[in-house]
Amino acid sequence: MSLKIVFALLALSALGGAVIGYVFRWLLVSARKASIEVEVKHILLDAREEAKKITEEAQNKATEVLSTLEQTIAEKEEKVTRQEERVFKREEFLDKKQGELDSEIQAVKGKIEEVKQIKERAEVLLTERGNELAKVAGLSKEQAKEQLYSELERENSEDMMMRTAKLERDGFERLDRKAKDILVTAIHRLGNSVASDTMATAITIPNDDLKGKIIGKEGRNIKAFERATGVEVIIDDTPGSIVFSSYDPLRRAIARVALENLIIDGRIQPAKIEETVEKAKADVNKIIKEKAEAAAFETGVLNLDPRLLMILGRLHFRTSYGQSVLQHSIEMAHIAGMIAEEVGANPQIARAGALLHDIGKALDHEVQGTHVEIGRRILQKFGVQEEVIKAMQAHHEEYPYETAESYIVQVADAISGGRPGARRDSVEQYIKRLSDIEGIANSFEGVEKSYAISAGREVRVFVKPDVMSDFQARELARNIALRIENELKYPGEIKILVVRETRAIEFAR
Repeated sequence: MSLKIVFALLALSALGGAVIGYVFRWLLVSARKASIEVEVKHILLDAREEAKKITEEAQNKATEVLSTLEQTIAEKEEKVTRQEERVFKREEFLDKKQGELDSEIQAVKGKIEEVKQIKERAEVLLTERGNELAKVAGLSKEQAKEQLYSELERENSEDMMMRTAKLERDGFERLDRKAKDILVTAIHRLGNSVASDTMATAITIPNDDLKGKIIGKEGRNIKAFERATGVEVIIDDTPGSIVFSSYDPLRRAIARVALENLIIDGRIQPAKIEETVEKAKADVNKIIKEKAEAAAFETGVLNLDPRLLMILGRLHFRTSYGQSVLQHSIEMAHIAGMIAEEVGANPQIARAGALLHDIGKALDHEVQGTHVEIGRRILQKFGVQEEVIKAMQAHHEEYPYETAESYIVQVADAISGGRPGARRDSVEQYIKRLSDIEGIANSFEGVEKSYAISAGREVRVFVKPDVMSDFQARELARNIALRIENELKYPGEIKILVVRETRAIEFAR
């Protein structure tokens, strides 16, 4: 009994356990089902959002592709349109060319017909000509000659043109030879001797005993003489000679005349020296006037102001490279006159410009500036013709050549100064002076190179632009000028031109 109860209880327990297990399983399944439904809902929601996003992206991409396709189609349509326009224009051009060809063909056909007609007329004319020539015997001599010349001119026009060109070439050659003959003749006719005074004048005295009298007691006479004349008196052991030294040739001339008069008088003392020097100045002024009047008369340059003649006469005592400046001016006036007559210029203007071209040298020791500028001011002051001033002012190319006479004066200056024997400046001294000028310029720092040009009247200095400024270049020009003045001896003025330039170079490849 107890076993049955046990089995029954066990059975009931098993049945209860099964029921409870089923209930629990059902509850678990229900819970899982609810969780799965929630998860499925989330998945569906995510899927819908993803689908929506993909759809939007697809739509955007489709829009872009469609836009690109539309642009491509538009470009292709435009390209096709341009090609069609080019084809249309080419067809129009070909049509136009075809029309021109047709016109040219018609023109050629017309020319052929015209040539045929001309040929027929020529044959008719030849026949008529033969008939007319048969009547030549009935023409007068002048008519026959004229007809013959006309026929020859028509038949030989090309040969005549060639002959004319040859005559022109030969004419130029003859003119060139003629110009050379004019210059050679001018040089030959005026190959004069030149003065030898430069910076000193030697005076011959009758005997050496006069040297003591000239010196005087304790040197009083020689000091008074030097003070009155402005020259340095050099008395050495050279027998029968006394030397006057001064850069001013006029002072040396006054001293020479004064000493000669003192020697003739025999009384050499300070008071007499002053009186004699004043008299010598008057004598020299008289010589100046006579020389100027003689030069003006010889060259045919008349009606000059007397004060201008006095300045011109001072050139008699002035020398350039051993050549008398007044004699050089007279020589130039003759040369310029001859050349002007040969080339058809104004001989009077040419002679006047040549005679007065160096008048500034008479005062260049006393007035600042180049002798050309000084000369211009002198001529303007005394009312000389403007044509004469233009003729003289360009002989060193400081002013432009404005007239034919200005060229002639420059040529005459070159002939007179450059002919053999005109000047005593030796080639060695000339080359040494140019070399010294360049050496001074090259000795300064920053100078790249320098050249002495215009016969040593100008030195052109090229400086390094990266080393020297514009202000330093100006200062360099002044320093070079000061050194040349202190270290060299030279006639006239030397122009110092400092060139500072920057160059940018590039190559296109």
